[in-house]
Amino acid sequence: MDIVTTVLYWISTGMLVPVIVTLLAGFVWALLLLGDLYGLYAARLRRRKEISALLTRAKSESVSLMDLEAALQQPSRFRQHLLAMRDTGWHPIHSEKILSDFDMACEKELEGPSTLMRVGPMLGLMGTLIPMGPALMGLAAGDLASMAANMQVAFATTVIGIFTGAIGYLTQLIKRRWFSSDGAALQYLLELARCAQEPRSEGLAQEHDRPATHDKEGNGNEKAKQIHTQIQYR
Repeated sequence: MDIVTTVLYWISTGMLVPVIVTLLAGFVWALLLLGDLYGLYAARLRRRKEISALLTRAKSESVSLMDLEAALQQPSRFRQHLLAMRDTGWHPIHSEKILSDFDMACEKELEGPSTLMRVGPMLGLMGTLIPMGPALMGLAAGDLASMAANMQVAFATTVIGIFTGAIGYLTQLIKRRWFSSDGAALQYLLELARCAQEPRSEGLAQEHDRPATHDKEGNGNEKAKQIHTQIQYR
């Protein structure tokens, strides 16, 4: 039993350095996510007026007749997928595929913050528990300096783990709300374009049916004339 306990102790103690290194990498990643979030927020502020103006115009104008390149000059994922739907002629199947691609791209961008949100606290907990063994051994041996050093590592890893998890959670929460807003705007513009095309399609169908109706009426009139001629001949 002592051998098993010793092996487990050395394994857990040997994991302390990899856990600390991974936590530091997660901390740097969290700082990069904060910078990326700020850049995304600044870009969103610049194009928010364009999207709002476009949605306002869509209430009174036909989306399919708008100059979308001029309306949305700031490059973004929203603009890219909206122009892609426009290029397909607002086709229902192709447009739904483009919307699905938009959702998949957004989910892929959220994978990083989601991973950091879950892994950060787990690594922080591991970094807290691993030094507790040597700290307790130091306490039992009366080595307060060793105990204090291990407790310092435990508390530091806890703080870093919680910080990285919180940054991942906030980043995911804010980005998910922005992406949901963009997806709803794309769906709204697509439905407006479809509604604008339905009356036109019905009008074309009616115009297509009219010649057939005239032909039927003409054939009916010719048959009536033939019958009338036969009756007179008889």
